This record gives sequence, C-alpha cells and structure tokens, in this order.
Amino acid sequence: MKRRDFIKTGTLAGLGAGLTILDFPVFGKNAPGNKLVLGVMGVNSRGNWLAQVAAKLPGAEIGYICDVEDGAIEKGLKAVAGAQERKPQVIKDIRRLLERRDFDALIIAAPDHWHAPAAIMAAAAGKHVYVEKPCAHNPHEGEMLVAAAKKYNRLVQMGNQRRSWPNLQQAVKEVKEEGIIGKVHYGRGWYVNDRKPIGTGKQVPVPGTLDWDLWQGPAPRQSYLDNIVHYNWHWRWHWGTSETCNNATHELDCLRWFMDVDFPTKVTSAGGRYAYPKDDWETPDTQTLNFEFEGGKAIAWEGRSCDPFTLEGSGRGFTLFGENGSLYNSGGDSYKILDNKNKVVKEVKQAANPNQSVTNTVSPAGEFYDAIHLNNFLESIRGNTTLHSEINTGYRSTLLCLLGNIAQRTGRILHTDPKNGHILHDREAMAMWGRTYEKGWDPGRLVG
Repeated sequence: MKRRDFIKTGTLAGLGAGLTILDFPVFGKNAPGNKLVLGVMGVNSRGNWLAQVAAKLPGAEIGYICDVEDGAIEKGLKAVAGAQERKPQVIKDIRRLLERRDFDALIIAAPDHWHAPAAIMAAAAGKHVYVEKPCAHNPHEGEMLVAAAKKYNRLVQMGNQRRSWPNLQQAVKEVKEEGIIGKVHYGRGWYVNDRKPIGTGKQVPVPGTLDWDLWQGPAPRQSYLDNIVHYNWHWRWHWGTSETCNNATHELDCLRWFMDVDFPTKVTSAGGRYAYPKDDWETPDTQTLNFEFEGGKAIAWEGRSCDPFTLEGSGRGFTLFGENGSLYNSGGDSYKILDNKNKVVKEVKQAANPNQSVTNTVSPAGEFYDAIHLNNFLESIRGNTTLHSEINTGYRSTLLCLLGNIAQRTGRILHTDPKNGHILHDREAMAMWGRTYEKGWDPGRLVG
C-alpha cells in the first residue's frame, strides 16, 4: 500500500466513531514534502513491520535498512517497496550506517542485546531514536541510554505503544485525575502463550547468509547454534531478556502509568522452565512477579509462555483495584470500569480496525496502533508535540522486568532504593546490574 492510499483508507482516518486521531498533520509545514528520513535496524520481523508502517506516514521515508542476514534484508526491502517509491539503501554494519549524515532517526528492532548499545551509538551520532521494548538488556544499559539521550540532546522513544492509544489515555485521565475508581492500591497484569520447545542446538557452520559476528555485536562471542536465529535467542540470557521484557513490559508499563509509581522498594519472583525442561530454553516459561512501592501500592504479573489458558477471558491484559471499584483491560485499546459489586458502570471499546488480526504476531493490535506511536515520535522531532514514552519513562518500566529477572536468577527477595531502583545490600544481585561486552563494543565509552 502506498502512502497516499494509507492516508485515504482509514488507517489514519475514520477508524470508528468516537476515535480521535491526534498529531497527524498532513498540510502546512508538516506536509509530506517536509520529509524525515529514517533508518531501520533489524528487519526480519518486528522491524520489518515498523518499517512498512513508518514508510506510510506523512513526511516519512525509509532511507536505510540495516540487518546482518540476507533473508531479512530481502524481506525488509519487499515490505518497504509496497509503501514508498524510493528503494532504501542497505548497510549491514550499524557503525557504517551511523557515519551517514543524510538521515534523521534510527528505528531499532534488533535482538534485545543490541537495543541500548545501538541506541547509545545512534544518539552519539546525532540521531533521534525509536527503540523497541525492552530499551535495555540490563539495568546499567538503561541508565547509560538515559544519560546518552541527555548528553547528546536527542529524542529517544521506547516502543511501549499503549502510551499512545487514545482510549487508554482517556482511561488514565479518568483514574488519575478524576478518581473514577478511587485510590488505586493494587494492579495485576498477565500474559499467556502456547510456545513450543526449542530443542537442543547443534554447533554447525554459520550460514553464508548471516554475519554472526555482527549479529552478536556488543555481546561476548559464543559459537553459532542452529536454534538461536531468528527468534529463540529470546530465551537465552546471553542475548535475551525472558518473557518479562518480551511481553510483560507492556502491562507493567500500563500499571506503572495508571498507578503513578516509579521505582519499587521490594521485588520477588517465582517460576522456572517448567513446561519443557530438557531443551535449551534458559529463561522462565512460567513466572510470577511481585513489586511493592511506597505509598501502600503493589503490582503483580503472571506469565505463562507455554500454557495458553487465559486469565479473566483474555490472553493478556491488566486490572486495577481501587477503593471504589476496578478497571479491566483485555490487552487492547479498551477498558471496563466496575463498581465494588462487580457491576460494569462504564465500558469503552476499541475502535474497529480493518488491519487488526490476531494472527499478526508482529502487531496483533493492528497497523493503526503502531502508526500513532511512531507518528508521535516523528511529530516530536518536528517540534509539534512531546514524546508519549521518552526514555526515562521507558527505562523505568523496563527496569521492573529486569529486576524481576534478577530476583528470579538469584532466588532471593530484592530490596531496592525507591529513588533509583538500585538493589540494596546484595552484592550478588547487584553484580547482575550490568554485563561484560565484547572488546571494542562497550557503549559506556560514549556516555562518559
């Protein structure tokens, strides 16, 4: 679909009664002729989708694709070809791409171990950054990314798209400003899936289509296994961040947003690799996290990667519990308000979305809901609005997931500083605050 068709068909206009589309200028100084050129790093799956969506936005063009695998590059070029006239240039090495001065911002959807290092490198190169969740592989990276955004005066937005969804923005106002359910003391989120075992990887020669050294980038080198690329790296601690950062980031971000909390005082985790314990999957497939905050507030999250039984009728979502009732979200841009007798007193439904599909694994909510978050990023670069999820916000939500993983790996309760989330009185746990890097790749050299 071309950009002009994207604007006309309703993906950016008229997606349902009552849905207000914000910050989508088409005329004047922000008309499509006032172009922002973007690079996209990682286009096999999620990045492929984001490139396609961004290319359709008014005044945006994908100028560069950066990936280290030939098949992914081919997919990325094909996706963008249907959205814009210009064919992007391919540069496999992110270091070489960031030497170019003819693009404005970098979209990062590479594996998790790349997110913060690439974002820091991009900020240092003068680029604005849209980085997919999680914004960091470990807490220290998140802190460095926040510092880099400030040092280089760059806009950095994390891809927790719900911050841009109109109905959830309305719900936050009702909860925080209007007190529709009274003081909120507890929030609960969940995510379930039906993931299958990943088997035991065999050490084989690296395929000729893949630059394994560049794929690993900042991560210390390991031998190539045949069950890591493209997706199963998620479940290996060396590169991935578990189902928590893969999916809990969204619900925990919403709960933190609605409940107006930042850093916890206490973190606990229980779970493990229970469903298929004899494969290479290292991170938990079953996990419950609990966080306590100052002011008498607590958050819990339950994840089951390999057990699809739903909670409260939905595979993902969150519930807020207040003194006068509760708010229920089933994962999309909708919500219900219930009183203390469990009677529904208000229901707001997600607008009909012609591009939504539950089978779309890279964007189950549909094209519109990614487009509005990306467009908020672009309009912030133009100076017309502010970021809905600037990196300080994104990092604090990511940190909850990362602290949960540290609690899980140490098997201990973490007591944390409510001022910055740092782990208190536990040297072993605090040793997991950062990581070692392959020689020459430490992003700390760019932050100082």
